[in-house]
Formats: sequence, structure tokens, C-alpha cells
Amino acid sequence: MTQPVEVRSARRYPQRPRPNARQWTLHGMLLLLTFCTVTICGVVWTGGLDLNAVTTATGASGSGRDLLLLPVYYVRAVIEVVRAIFANPALLKEGLKFSLPLLAILASHESGHYLFCRYYGVEATLPFFIPQPPLFLFPGTFGAFIRMKSAVPTRRALFDIGLAGPLAGFVVIVPVAIAGILTLHHINIPPGESGLTFHDPLLFRLIALLFRIDLDNSAANSLYLAAWVGVLVTALNLMPVGQLDGGHGTFAMFGPIAHWWIGRIAFLSMVAVTFLGWWRYGTPIMILYVILLGVMLRVRHPAPQQIEPLGSVRVAIGIVTLLVFALSFLPFPITFG
Repeated sequence: MTQPVEVRSARRYPQRPRPNARQWTLHGMLLLLTFCTVTICGVVWTGGLDLNAVTTATGASGSGRDLLLLPVYYVRAVIEVVRAIFANPALLKEGLKFSLPLLAILASHESGHYLFCRYYGVEATLPFFIPQPPLFLFPGTFGAFIRMKSAVPTRRALFDIGLAGPLAGFVVIVPVAIAGILTLHHINIPPGESGLTFHDPLLFRLIALLFRIDLDNSAANSLYLAAWVGVLVTALNLMPVGQLDGGHGTFAMFGPIAHWWIGRIAFLSMVAVTFLGWWRYGTPIMILYVILLGVMLRVRHPAPQQIEPLGSVRVAIGIVTLLVFALSFLPFPITFG
């Protein structure tokens, strides 16, 4: 005679309200605006648009180009760029080859966070996509983020929510990077030629090695740059500092004390790298990392409500995430000369 088995219901996390129509509209409009600014950026950087001709069309030619800093000339320049894009479908095609894969990477990253927040009953916003003013900066967006509005229930939930984003984004980055590298055009670069250089992360080097492609004598295209921005964002988010994604993973794996020390060691390391980059290459680009990490260090990381063992599977995922960081991180992403 068998004994009755007590059946326990699976633990259920609280159900959070779904986004309403107003929230969908707000976030959709931000996504649409970001799509426009990133597409314009793609045209300017990879589509072969003659920006000098655009500034001439605005009336800010010659020494008057500095007037583009004024709102009226800036708006005119943007309008002229948009007109040029719609007058030449080839320009629009190049812009879309940059904006669509880049936004797919960012959307996958934020969707990873959002879906795990929903799974664990953590109240969170839809992704906020942040557009950049077109023509001024690369890549046309300040990135995307979600905001968690309730406590994380468990250590495992913190781990999963934190690392789901960069891992999901990396899954999209890999095929975009392969497509970008396979379609690079070989060029002859004279020895000692100076200029703006986008350095290749380890992921790109391995892909190029696999397909026997010379990255050092190739011109970047739209897909390459989209993947390049994606790995830059991934590496930055995986820094083990504060409430960055890597900070969440570090807190979940090692606890608050180790999180505090590791974050400060990472910050000091980036300060050293910044000084080295300034001395060796004359590039101040890494100061942006230092500023962001400094801000993150001042934000207290809340502890999850329940601390339980992560388990071997999540430890393995943590190791994979470290590998993703190693494949993505560049101490000097851009140099001049």
C-alpha cells in the first residue's frame, strides 16, 4: 500500500500589472525617435553622405559653419540630411543596415532584463530608448534601460535579471558581427596613416581568424559598426560596479562585501587605463567609463529579500558571462592617430 504523496504547489511570484496603452505609446515614441536618430547617424558615418554639402545648403558655409551650433542652423542641417536620405534610397539602405541591427541588439538586451523581471514578479518599466541629437555624436543613441520599481525577491532572481540582458544581446551581436566582418572591403592603408581608428574586440579578431579576413586593412561598414557598438555597450554593462549588470551578477555571486571591493578595484583599474590611453594614444575616450563607474559607485546596491545558493548551473552561466566580457572589452575602443 502506497502512502499518499503530499503535492506542494510551485512557488508563485506576485503578478505585476501589464503596461497600459499610455506606457506603450510613450516607450514606442522613444523607440521610433531613437530609430530615426540612429538611422541618420548610420547614413552620416557609413552612407557616404557629403556633410559639407549639407552645411553649404543651410547657408552656414565657409567660416560660418560654426553657426551650426545655433539651433536654427542645426535644424536646417538635420532637415537637409533627411531630404538627402529620401532623395537617395542607397543612403537610406546604409542607414537602416546600421540602425536595425543596433536597435535589435539593444532591444534584446533590455528584453532579457524585462522578461525576467516579469517572471520573478519584479515591477519594471518597459525599455526606455534614449535618442541622441543627430549629426553631433556617434552612434545616435545614448542606449536603453529599464527601471525596476520593486524589490528583487531572491538571490537567483537578481542573478538572472542582471545577466539575462547582456547575454541576450550578445546572442544577437554574434551573427551581426559575422555578417559585418564577412562583408568588409579590403583597402590598402599606407604605413603611419593617421586618423580615427575603431579597434577590434577579441570577438571580432576570432571571427576574422576563423574566416581568414584581414581586419587591419579593411574599411568598417554598417553591420560592423552596429556590432562594434553592441560589444562596447555589453562590456560597459558587464563592469562589476554598482547596479550595472555586472554589478548585479557580482553581488549575487559573491555578496555585498566582495561587491564593494571588486567595484572599487574595477574603478581604479579604469582610471589607470584612462591615463595610459591618454599618454600612449592621446585619446580621452575612456574618461566616459570612469565618470559612469564613479556615479555607479555612489549608488547603493539593494540586497535581495532572500539569500539562497545559486547552484552549479548559475555558476557556469557566471563563467560564460566572464567569457563574454573578455570577448567584448576593449581598453582603448577608439584612438586618434
